[in-house]
Amino acid sequence: MADKVNWGILGTGNIARTLAKAINESKTGRLLAVASRTQENADRFGKEFGAERCYGSYQALLDDRDVRAVYISLPNHLHAEWTVKCAEAGKAILCEKPLATNIHESMVMMEAVRRAGVFFMEAFMYRCHPQTARLVELLRQRVIGDVRLIQAQFSYNLGPKYENIRLSNEAAGGGIMDVGCYTVSMARLLAGAATGKDFADPVGLKAFGHIGQRSRVDEWAGATLLFPGDIIAACICGCQVAVDSTLRIWGSEGNIIVPAPWFPSWGPGQSRITVTRAGQQPEEIVITTDRGLYAIEVDTVAACLDRREAPPPCMTWADSMGNMKTLDRWRREAGVGFDREKDYFWPPAFTPGRRLAPLPGNAMKFGKIPGIDKPVSRIVLGTMSHVVGSPAAACAMLDAFVEMGGNCLDGAWIYGTEALVGRWLASRGVRDQLVLIGKGAHPPDVSPKGLTDQLMQSLERLGVDYLDIFLLHRDNPQIPVGEFIDCLNEHQRAGRFRVFGASNWTTARIDDANDYARRKGLSGFVVNSPNLALARWNEPMWPGCVSAFDAESRRWHGRTQMPLLAWSSQANGFLSGAFGPQDSANPALRDVVRVWFNDENFKRLERLKEMAARKGAAPVQLAVAWVLCQPFPTFALVGPQTIDEMRQSVEAVQFALTDDEMRWLEGAQ
Repeated sequence: MADKVNWGILGTGNIARTLAKAINESKTGRLLAVASRTQENADRFGKEFGAERCYGSYQALLDDRDVRAVYISLPNHLHAEWTVKCAEAGKAILCEKPLATNIHESMVMMEAVRRAGVFFMEAFMYRCHPQTARLVELLRQRVIGDVRLIQAQFSYNLGPKYENIRLSNEAAGGGIMDVGCYTVSMARLLAGAATGKDFADPVGLKAFGHIGQRSRVDEWAGATLLFPGDIIAACICGCQVAVDSTLRIWGSEGNIIVPAPWFPSWGPGQSRITVTRAGQQPEEIVITTDRGLYAIEVDTVAACLDRREAPPPCMTWADSMGNMKTLDRWRREAGVGFDREKDYFWPPAFTPGRRLAPLPGNAMKFGKIPGIDKPVSRIVLGTMSHVVGSPAAACAMLDAFVEMGGNCLDGAWIYGTEALVGRWLASRGVRDQLVLIGKGAHPPDVSPKGLTDQLMQSLERLGVDYLDIFLLHRDNPQIPVGEFIDCLNEHQRAGRFRVFGASNWTTARIDDANDYARRKGLSGFVVNSPNLALARWNEPMWPGCVSAFDAESRRWHGRTQMPLLAWSSQANGFLSGAFGPQDSANPALRDVVRVWFNDENFKRLERLKEMAARKGAAPVQLAVAWVLCQPFPTFALVGPQTIDEMRQSVEAVQFALTDDEMRWLEGAQ
């Protein structure tokens, strides 16, 4: 017994009972503890399944140092919170499917798991069974030629049990989340196996669903997924209609039928796969196991604790994230939304026992901007709509940025996200920790009146009394610089911002403005925010924008030492290396192609990749490092869409480039 893994279970529902039996039947596990919302339920469950420690709260179980692995059997909407808390407690985690309510919660979960260095697996038990591994092997061997069509279905008839969490919008229920997640995970696994990968994500998705008037979740639904290689998968699910669960795969040279894809064997026994090749009799492949399905899952966790995730076809972290993204797409297509995703629901900070704050040991580095009384993070998080588009997205990204040591947010009147950022500021209580950048005087009114109107609206939306830095978003050369300087000084004296600067002004106009300010004894621009990236644009992304890539602009900054806030420091993702000349006709990349695709930039990108390989970095990290290693104060504005991308950007601060390396990346001889 001493060598066995001590398990704890959060929750006492039916699936918790199933896993409790499996732990007791496994070769490696021991059920040590169970936790419920009430002591009575915990005691009853513990007595039935032999758990010697029974807790009347979930946190009490996590505080038990003898518990090594935790099974989270709670409703879907609680997965994120308790995964983070388990990770913080140093526990290995088997989390019931689906991963979370949505991809934004999932990012928070996986970041906590990565940071804590603990094992994590989403509990798709069929992925651990030898039958699934054999199925993947058959497709990789091309026993039915090219895979063309997949039919995966999982559905049951719950009936009018509206008290059940599967029919609860508040608990993020519904057929897609409960069993559609299986069909999607299978389709992605098989499409990946057919194309030589561990899994594949769909490039297209169309879906429909019936949303119950009382339940407000999908009660039956279907989706058609298109994968690379023109593989098409039909996924059917439901909780108010029972269907045959047989898995069918059709290829160019035959078909495969799996009668029991989700529950190959409840106990020791056999399961079957039928392969029919064109012109041949069906062949039955028999898989024999000495344990039940869930006991195999328990033993899989034990075997992989030290490596932090189980190997494919088990659910890896990346596989789980891809599955969640696909479920989000399915729900959007079918019109299924949860109350906790609406504007009136504000996600909590899943940070057990502490306020939101930078975590110890973070990689962030800081610089100085004149007039700002706190250090400013060298990585600045942009808050355009593609980054902060919903409460869930806002909290996931902004919370993570603060925990990574970031303290500077770039916003603007035109972005349309200030109210969202303002609600986050109020809910987290971190305004005084942050350096807030705002921008005004954006078309159609680039004037002192326009900057005043937009500044006042920004303050109201954000719910703050002042900005740390206010930037003029555009210039209007028809208006004398003195009118802007006079207006900005009035607002500065009124305490509406600490300092001000320019965004998308030429250096000549900045010189004129600061000359005027000196003559009048007024404050002038202390910071500039043009584009600066290791790529020269063909034309601005937006009208009226200015780049500092040219040598004269960089010499000006070197001479004045005015801090530069570089927007699009990664060239709108071009410098990530994700695109190539072959993407020139991709309509989804129209603007990136228009602005950044040219031979000179692709040569820089190749050098960037070469240097990144030598330094053990990602290309985009060295692109950010190039911005940060200029011979004048710089700060890189980034617009990551995931927490992983944000972490990459933050870790770029550790790479120092020499002058020779900088010139080589630029292509200088």
